[in-house]
This record gives sequence, structure tokens and C-alpha cells, in this order.
Amino acid sequence: MRNISVDLNQEMQTIDGFGASDAWRCQMVGKYWPEEKRNQIADWLFSQEVDENGNPKGIGLSMWRFYIGAGSTEQGLDSDIADEWRRSECFLSADGTYNWNKYEGQRWFLKAARDRGVERFLAFNLSAPVHMSINGKGFSIKEKRMNIKAGMMPDYADFLVECIDNLQKKEGVKFDYLSPVNEPQWDWSKGSQEGTPATNEEISQFVKLLSERLSKRGLATKIALGEAGSIQYLYKNVDNENFDNQIDDFWNPSSPLSIASLPNVERVMTGHSYWTVWPVKDLVSHRKALNDKIKEHSGLKYWQTEYSILESPGESEIPNGNGNKRDLGMQTALFVARTIHNDLTLVNASSWSWWTALTRADYKDGLVYLDDGTNNGSQVTDYCKKDGFARDSKLMWMLGNYSFFVRPGMKRVAVITENPDPEKEGKDVMISAYKDGSSKKIVLVAVNVGSVNRKYNLQDLKLKNQTLTPYTTSETSNLGKGTAIKTNEIVVPAKSVVTFVGELE
Repeated sequence: MRNISVDLNQEMQTIDGFGASDAWRCQMVGKYWPEEKRNQIADWLFSQEVDENGNPKGIGLSMWRFYIGAGSTEQGLDSDIADEWRRSECFLSADGTYNWNKYEGQRWFLKAARDRGVERFLAFNLSAPVHMSINGKGFSIKEKRMNIKAGMMPDYADFLVECIDNLQKKEGVKFDYLSPVNEPQWDWSKGSQEGTPATNEEISQFVKLLSERLSKRGLATKIALGEAGSIQYLYKNVDNENFDNQIDDFWNPSSPLSIASLPNVERVMTGHSYWTVWPVKDLVSHRKALNDKIKEHSGLKYWQTEYSILESPGESEIPNGNGNKRDLGMQTALFVARTIHNDLTLVNASSWSWWTALTRADYKDGLVYLDDGTNNGSQVTDYCKKDGFARDSKLMWMLGNYSFFVRPGMKRVAVITENPDPEKEGKDVMISAYKDGSSKKIVLVAVNVGSVNRKYNLQDLKLKNQTLTPYTTSETSNLGKGTAIKTNEIVVPAKSVVTFVGELE
């Protein structure tokens, strides 16, 4: 039996939301798939309802990331992006006219999220419209700079603001945030998808243009900047002058690139957890270093806005040892849960988002997995385009251990353990806690990556009936509601993620 306690007075970050993106598969599924299957997928992702036994019907995502594309779909094969599913439409044509009937599939999921109560919406963009780009493509030139024609950056800013304004009016969805750049450190010239690098100078210039236009238009949408390809680029000099040390460049008021005083800019830095989660000692050290840098800038928040498995930690950690080959089971879910816990507790991330909600690939990159029933996925053009099988995953339900219960506005509070050591906990049990001041709800999320059941005595917390209700994700349960247990009888089964919900007195 281990003793733990929760210090309700030691408040950390306020939660902004848990999310995923619609890139790229929602464009096909939302447009072509049978409505019954679309609704099942939407329920899995967005539902905040429970069944007759109290089990969640879905994972209740509270943030949805909507992709604004560059127009490679209209170019077809001339886009030089071979995979049709990785292309995207553009609302704006080269002649200056807008067609708001495009994005039929993505807009279906946008409305499905709205109708199921998703609280926060973010629009993100990877590249300027193809007719504004230097090479006329949605992917970049070899030179590491923003793929935008000379003098066209103001037009690019106008385009994004026009999209936000009109989508809000047409779809009845309020876009809380706009993310205008994505992984600007990388070389996007290979044509595997839309994308462009951007220097810190270009990003600062672009944000200033967007800020001015959002403000003049009277829009409440705030720019959420960063989406760094890996978190080291946020807090230190790496190997890319003009592409790294972004927190200081953008948030130090004395920096010539500072955006700190601009209107319509959220005081947040966003980044991606790729390449920094294994081994566990590196997972911990990177996040401590990032948190140290964030603390230098008063009031600055951090969001983890994109992650899927790109590392190769070996078969002892995940099936096949890397991101290749889908895994709908607990091993991958636990590997990701460790990252979520440490992003929330070591960097105080106030938002955490998975990369893409749907995948048809034989890869560990989705929450919901699509296939034709005969294999584990494919990227052939017509594969699952009009119909197929949609499969939930333990990864999805594990994310729900956070997203369904830890809602926007809740505050993370301190968990005190007997021997706090993030590295050791990362190979055993990790516990975080959250409180809702208005409803007196308390939520604990426990991740047990180990092979032994762990028992806990929760001390010094005055709860109604001194009980907690567990919701377990394991090989045999998908957020399954259990019987209320006493606070001195807490059990976290091996290879499971359990959310404990109680009511403060």
C-alpha cells in the first residue's frame, strides 16, 4: 500500500482542452461514408454522454483542429503530392473568388463536433494557397524560407482571416484560435504533403499582419503560435539559426521579433512532442528544460498540439518497436499516456492534442482506424474512400481518461507521493489530479505502465462518502465505469489507465 495526497491549494495550470485534428482523412470520410458510420466516429470522438450503465459513449474531446488547406486537391496529379488523401482543397481560387461549399467532409465533422458540445475550435494552416506560393505548389521550395511570392504575405494573411470569418458565419462555429504556421523548422520540399518552412523573422512578420487584420475585423479569434517540429526548438539553440530559441524570440519584449504586445495573440507557445519521449530520462529532461524557459516569461502558457509515434523505442515498449504497423491495444496506449502525463505535469501543458483523429494507414497515427475488413490498412487511392470499417482503439479510450473528465477551466493540483521521481514513475505508476471549483469535482488520472497492480491510500482529502468512482481503460475495458471505492482502497491495475472521480465536501 502506497500513501498519496492531493494539495488542493497548490494550483498549477488551467486546462484549455484536449483535442485532435481533421487532417486529412475527415475530408473523405465526412463526405462519402454512410451517415451511420460517420455518426459513430463522431460519437467516439466528441460525445460527452454515458450509456445506461454510466460508461462514456465517447472520449469527449474539448478542442477540434480544423485544417485550412492550400489547394493541392484542385491541382490533382499536377500538385506533385502523390497521395490524394494528403492533398487539400482551398476556399480561394486564383481569380480571387471564394467557394465556401468546399471542404464538405471536414465541415461535416466540424458541425458534428459543434453539435456534440466541443468547447474550443482551432483553425490551422500548413501553406499559403498554391497560387500565392513561389513554386505554385502546396509544398515548399528547397530553400528554407516561407514558400510565398514576394509581396504576397499580406494577401496570405487576408486569406486566413477571411476563412475564419466566413466559416464562423456559415457553420455557426466560433474559432477561438488560429495557428498560422506548422513545424517551420522542417524541409517541406519532398512533396509528401502541404507544408512550408518559415524563419522566425517571417513568422513574426506574418503574425503582425494577422493580428492587425483580426483586430480590424473585430474577430475574437486569437493566434496560437508555434507548432514547433520538436520542443527543443522552443527553448534553446539547436542547429537552425533563425528557426529555434523561439520562446525568447517571440516573447521577450526586447526582442525585435516580439509578438508579446500584439492584439488577438494568445499568450501561449505551442509545440510537438515528437522525437523527445524516449528514453524516459530524455522525456523528463527535455520537459524540465522547456518548463524552466517558460517560467522566465510571466503568464506564458504551453500547449502540446501534435503527437503520434515517430520514435523507435523497441518492441518491449510498443508492437513492431516503432510507429509502423497499427496497434489498437494497450501497449501503444500506455506509451502515449506516459507522454501525456509528463507534458501535463512537467511542462504544465494546458492543452494536449493528438495528431490526426482518423487513419487508414497501417501506422500508429490515429485514434480511429479505417480499413476494408481484409487487412490492417492501406494508402492506395480508393482504399476506404467511400466506405469501410471504423475501429476504435485503446489509444483513443486512453485519451478519454483525460479528455472526457478533465474539462476546460479545471485546474491541475499537486499530487504528493512518497518518493517523487518522474523517471521511476515513468516506468511504474504516474498520477495527476484536477479540480473543478464550481462543481466541487475532483479527478485523478493514474497511468500504470508496469506489470504489477498498485494499491494506494489517498490521505487528507475530504470527499463525499470518502469514495471515488473509477473509469478504467485496459485490454478488457474501454473507459468502463466501476463500483465506487473507498479512498483507502484504491487499486490501479497493471497495464491500465484509470480515472477516479469524486466530489469534494
